[in-house]
Amino acid sequence: MSALDPSRLTASEAADAIAAGRLTSLDLAEACLARIAQRDEDVLAWTHLDPEFALRQARAADVAQKAGAHLGPLHGVPVGIKDIIDVVGLRCEHGSPIFAGRVPETDAASVRALKSAGAVILGKTVTTELANRTARQTRNPHNAAHTPGGSSSGSAAGVADFQMPLALGTQTAGSVIRPASFCGVHAIKPTLGLIPRTGALLQSHTLDTIGVYGRSVEDLALALDVLAIEDASDSVSFSRARMDYRKSIGDADPKALRLAFVRSPVWEKAEPSMQKALEGFAQSLGVVCTTVNFSQKFDRALAWHGVVMGAEGAHYYGPLVDTHPGKLSAFLTERIAAGRKMTAADYIEAIEAREVFYAEVAAVLGNYDAILTPASAGVAPKDLTFTGDPVFNSIWTYLGVPCVNLPLLKVDGMPLGVQLIGRRREDARLLATARALEAVVGPNS
Repeated sequence: MSALDPSRLTASEAADAIAAGRLTSLDLAEACLARIAQRDEDVLAWTHLDPEFALRQARAADVAQKAGAHLGPLHGVPVGIKDIIDVVGLRCEHGSPIFAGRVPETDAASVRALKSAGAVILGKTVTTELANRTARQTRNPHNAAHTPGGSSSGSAAGVADFQMPLALGTQTAGSVIRPASFCGVHAIKPTLGLIPRTGALLQSHTLDTIGVYGRSVEDLALALDVLAIEDASDSVSFSRARMDYRKSIGDADPKALRLAFVRSPVWEKAEPSMQKALEGFAQSLGVVCTTVNFSQKFDRALAWHGVVMGAEGAHYYGPLVDTHPGKLSAFLTERIAAGRKMTAADYIEAIEAREVFYAEVAAVLGNYDAILTPASAGVAPKDLTFTGDPVFNSIWTYLGVPCVNLPLLKVDGMPLGVQLIGRRREDARLLATARALEAVVGPNS
């Protein structure tokens, strides 16, 4: 724990310090806001930030604590919210002029859960246009000439730059894991349906997943303790036993890890420096790490993801093209047009193939603790107009499996993540495996 600068605390450290009375919510909020004032002119992580809004929440948290109120798991901890997720009283503009000035009247289900746990909603973080690929202003905090990734640009960059300890993002292709790799932070894209999406912009009911950025595996577990709730309003939400994720992350034995190293069928699209770094990492682990290849279904999975994302995106976003001509980027306009041309036969094939291929992946994971695979094609590109290729994430999003990024590598001074994949609804096991892997190699953050 940093006694001098509370903004450097992980979410778990901050929550524990506040609960123990070693730190006030107000002191932490003020430290985060001071960091933002110092750095955000360079990073540009925020699209809507009202310091007094945040400070009011922090003061109220301290008053409640002094009065002996029950403290939630995130009492007084600042959280950034991606600007496609609704927060009452804060503009939610989805990164598009179409929604300029929109102010929600209700909180998203995930935000309600955060507030119930005592979190301080710090503000809204930058998203790309409608959570697609068209970049906006955010820059990589490690080097401002490089992209932070997208579409959860501000959330990843803000956590990496110590502007807040925890943030929400979303992933339809690679929008949680890829920015985490580029910015050098921990992240989880959980099992589809584990975190409710009600109150978040929807572009694909089959793929869209709310994820979390933090500075440790324990942060991710703490967040899931709060956010992993059933929601009848979300079509993919599911019943589950209540899980203590933070407690369960110590369940895996580092010495007994068994990992399946999967290059994936798009390995040739990776930067040579990433290939070398990840292969060297896998070979040097000192635990079982076996190279695994899947059937030809793996070769088609990326195309199937594209069909599902394209067809469903055209359904949800198509009306925006019709009612707001000229207000969408050329890229997104063309993507929607292509999605409208997809056939019902192709869409049904892609939906049905998902379960067949998942059965093969799940069978492999019956023999291993996790799949070890690239988190991104390389380090963050030196290009602020391009948020990077999600090619190493889309297949896993298509399957609805949990994915974790660990900031374990660096190439040419820039972060490079390691991605772990688990079976559906085994998020706790995946986090325990991630914690054990870090115990073997130590975090590089």
